[in-house]
This record gives sequence, structure tokens and C-alpha cells, in this order.
Amino acid sequence: MRLQFIRSEIAAGLRRNVMMSISLIIVTGVSLLLLGLGLLAQRQVSESKDYWYDRVQISIFLCNKDDQENPNCADGEVTPVQRTQIEGDLRSPELASQVERVYYESKEDAYRRFKEQFKDSVLSDNVTVDQMPSSFRVRLRNPEQHEVIAEVFRDRPGVESVQDQKEVLQGLFSVLNGAKWGAWLIALLMLLTTVLLVAVTTQLAAYTRRREIGIMRLVGASNLFIQLPFILENLIATALGALLASGLLLLFVEVAVQGWLAEKVRIVEYVDHWDALLAVPTLFLVGLAIAGVSSFIALLRYLKV
Repeated sequence: MRLQFIRSEIAAGLRRNVMMSISLIIVTGVSLLLLGLGLLAQRQVSESKDYWYDRVQISIFLCNKDDQENPNCADGEVTPVQRTQIEGDLRSPELASQVERVYYESKEDAYRRFKEQFKDSVLSDNVTVDQMPSSFRVRLRNPEQHEVIAEVFRDRPGVESVQDQKEVLQGLFSVLNGAKWGAWLIALLMLLTTVLLVAVTTQLAAYTRRREIGIMRLVGASNLFIQLPFILENLIATALGALLASGLLLLFVEVAVQGWLAEKVRIVEYVDHWDALLAVPTLFLVGLAIAGVSSFIALLRYLKV
């Protein structure tokens, strides 16, 4: 009997406040969608770091004939003896525990790679082989130890500069982190809006049924029995909002990430449908928690005789 009464109250409440329920579904859906985008951004930053840091190299650029302003290049272009010494030190037993692989790139190799990378640019027509620096590309076993190698070779005769790709990638990760925190900040503001909307919706519904609530209190109905229809109404609306957010999140990954970004910009492994599915339980848990707690607090004033 009680279960049937609660079901009838929920159905009646949803019919009375259909516009408020639709608004709650939409606002909750948008809020949880932004939260899901923040979770995906966090996942993307983590995957990007793992992907790129495993491929980080240190580039030791050797002196060219035009680098005489650099104190290390005062004698002009790097000599074969200097180059052999640098390579020997890179392959020495002392650095074997830190250096995974050493690759020498000659001027000709650098020129061919430059022409390939900028084949559609006017830059490729204005560069000659002699202008390209030769270099050693060093893959480290632990990318965090890049400064150790840089200190050893930075001031060596014949070395024009030592460049760590990790420093270049920091700019990319700063942008990704900014996007992540931006999405989370907007999601937080929208979730606060959802809390307020749930509270207002619950209080309006309770106000329209205040006489029924008063009668139930007088006949001895428990607080939980009075609260349950209102809380379940909001839980249903919030669950529908979470379902909407989950569908939009999966659609975003399918169309925008895997369907467009992965095809146009192939520089990293992107989040996929599995990552989006992993975020779905969080969306439901957060949405239902907000609805339950907000409804409970909003009804307290109506439980006093």
C-alpha cells in the first residue's frame, strides 16, 4: 500500500512540475557533460604525458661555421675529433645507465628531414645543407634525468646548444592543463546551479503540497515517508540528465575526437569511447548525490509540525 502511494505521489509530482522537471534534466545534463569533459581532459593530459615523455629526446646540436658568436664555437665548425669525443662520452659506461640510445644526424640527414617537414612551405626553398646543424639525438632511460646530460655537454667545445624536448612540450601541456581546469571550473559553477535548481524545485513542490505534508505529519507519518516522493522525483530527473550527459559525451568522443581530431591532428593518442564509458559512473554518482542531498536539505523546513 505504501509503495503504491509513493509511486502515485511521484507520478503526480512529475505531472504537476513537468516544466521544472524538464529544466532540471537539461541543466543537470549540461552540468554533468562539462564534468565529463573535465574528466576526459584530465585523462588526455595524462595519456599525452605518458606518450610524449616516453619519446622525449635530448638534442645536442653541434657547432656550424656560422655559430662563432657562441663561445663553444669560437674555432668554427665542430671538428671530427670533437664529434668523436662527444659520441664516445655519450656511449661511455659512465652514462650507460642513463642513455638508452644515441643517434647521429648529419647535416644532410637534417636537411632531408627539414625538407620533408616543410615541403609545403617557402622556408624549404631558402635553406641549404650547410645551414643545417649536425646533432646527436639522445633517448634517455629516465626523461627526468635530462638535466644531468645537459650539464655534461652544454659547455663542451664543438657543442652549440643542448635542447630538451621536454621543455618544448611543457607549453603544450600548459595549454591542455588550462583547458582541463577551465572545463572543471565551468562544471563546478554549473553543478552549483543544479544544486540551487534542485532545492528550488523541491521547495516549490513541497509548498504546493504543504497541506498534504501537514496532514501526514499529524497522523504520524515518518520524515522519510514524507521526503521519499520528493527525493525520488529529483533522482529520476537527475538520472535522466546524467543519461543525457553520458550520451552527449560519447557522441562528442565519436564525432569530435575520434572522428575529426584523430584524423586531422595525429600527434598523440586521444581518449576513446572506453575512457568516456569509464567517466559515466562518475556522472551518475555525482548527479544522484547532488539531487539526494539537495532535496533532503530543502525539505527540512516542511517537516516541522
